[in-house]
Amino acid sequence: MAELASWVEGLTKSAIVDFVGRVTSADGPDHVAPEERVAVFDNDGTLWCEKPMYIQLDFIVRRLSEKAAADPSLAAQQPYRSAATGDLAWFGGAITKHYQGDDSDLKVLAGAVMSLHESMSVEDHAALVSKFYSEAKHPTLGRPYQDCTYTPMVELLRYLEANDFTCYIVSGGGRDFMRPITSTIYGIPPERVVGSSQGLKFDGADGHGDLLIQPALDVFDDGPEKPVRVWNRIGRRPILSAGNSNGDDEMLMYSGRPGAASLRLLVLHDDAEREFDYTAGAERALDHAKQFGWTVVSMKSDWATIFSD
Repeated sequence: MAELASWVEGLTKSAIVDFVGRVTSADGPDHVAPEERVAVFDNDGTLWCEKPMYIQLDFIVRRLSEKAAADPSLAAQQPYRSAATGDLAWFGGAITKHYQGDDSDLKVLAGAVMSLHESMSVEDHAALVSKFYSEAKHPTLGRPYQDCTYTPMVELLRYLEANDFTCYIVSGGGRDFMRPITSTIYGIPPERVVGSSQGLKFDGADGHGDLLIQPALDVFDDGPEKPVRVWNRIGRRPILSAGNSNGDDEMLMYSGRPGAASLRLLVLHDDAEREFDYTAGAERALDHAKQFGWTVVSMKSDWATIFSD
């Protein structure tokens, strides 16, 4: 299979191939040692579909609906009310408002989410996630969620790895939601997944122990927190980064040093026929792409296919 086969020949594909060629050319001025070839990728909207709501959010909505059914007194409160009635717009709107600087609804959602899996072991939670992901379908595209990854981006991961890059996922999504499935869908092992997380507590008995989920936020890995987490977890500055929203803006800024080779990719959702067409929540990142010369990846123009069949 040809490298980057799903990428249309043009300026964007050339920018990727030229960059990789420059940093891997042993005799070139932009050569980067293999151990320093670090690439970081956002997940939602960058590696897989995020509309009409994030895949993790669908998982959460179903869990909230189950909780509201078990306790009818919750049904009048948000976010249980929207979960029980199937009002997906409220959830999607909470995330969009966050990327536009308004966290009022996100705080309401986060408060409920923190208590959803309280005292559950991390392994039991992973089993729930794996079951959901193997069975659930996208609500509007009608595709199984496991087929909602972007084929061109998975090809890019393989292309970079073939050129001695180490690829990480750095997402605002839940670390423990992504870890059970990233090896299967992206070939990215759990130790290379950086994301938001709840607190954990060790509980030991009879020489055995579990890590139990606590009802408190540990890290919200979004916006300016992303480069902090990159350094804390990886200990290297990336030379390639890919994102799609304002929440990825700082991570893209952090990639590379002035005068050194780097590549910032911003995925633009502009294909209503094959996926979705929107820029809400990406306005600042798009302005910076224009201002700083980042590479904008048009789904409509740069990808011959979006999903694998």
